Amino acid sequence: MQIESQQERAQKKLAHWFSPQQAEVLAEVITDAYNSLVKTSDFNELKGIVAQLAQAQQRTEQRMDTLAMRMEELAQEVSVVARGLTQVQADLGGLSRSVGYALENEAYRMLPTFLLQQYGLEVTERLVRTEIAGEEINIFGKARRNGQTLLIVGESKLQLDERRSSRQEEERVLGQLARKVEAVRGLYPGMDIVPLLITHYARPPFLQRAREQGIVVAQSFEW
Repeated sequence: MQIESQQERAQKKLAHWFSPQQAEVLAEVITDAYNSLVKTSDFNELKGIVAQLAQAQQRTEQRMDTLAMRMEELAQEVSVVARGLTQVQADLGGLSRSVGYALENEAYRMLPTFLLQQYGLEVTERLVRTEIAGEEINIFGKARRNGQTLLIVGESKLQLDERRSSRQEEERVLGQLARKVEAVRGLYPGMDIVPLLITHYARPPFLQRAREQGIVVAQSFEW
């Protein structure tokens, strides 16, 4: 209705100068031209909006590129840190093994006297580290007590501290020793075996559990 009223007003004004037919045609042409101008304006505005969106998109892509580069740099930094931690873990593992071997080496020298004095076990063969049935035996040797020949099967653990190791870890240590005892029993059927744990320190609750299972616990400060 709005377009028709504009055309009618234009036609009335043109009627003063042109015939009715000419005024009608001219009014229609003028109205169409005006509408075309409005559409062009709308289109130009739309182009401006599109241009703004394109610029915003470009800025977003630039920020995304920057973020991607930063993420890649961060990933490289994390990789370097991870390699460093792996090396530290390897170094600590090597240090732990070295300290463990040092404890065992000391035990080979000190255990014969300790076992004789504390448990009446006379070591008759040099204590050694060996492997039996696929199980690594940290301490292995023969001893006599009350005229009976016994086998000593030992496992070393730097520290059996309830505050630093969970009950599951303690059970794991006891389980390892039990497997080694069974491996030796399979090779020496019928012989009595004295299970042995050597450590720098064991807390009283763990000592109690071990002794209840017939395990000799030798703490380095005791010898």
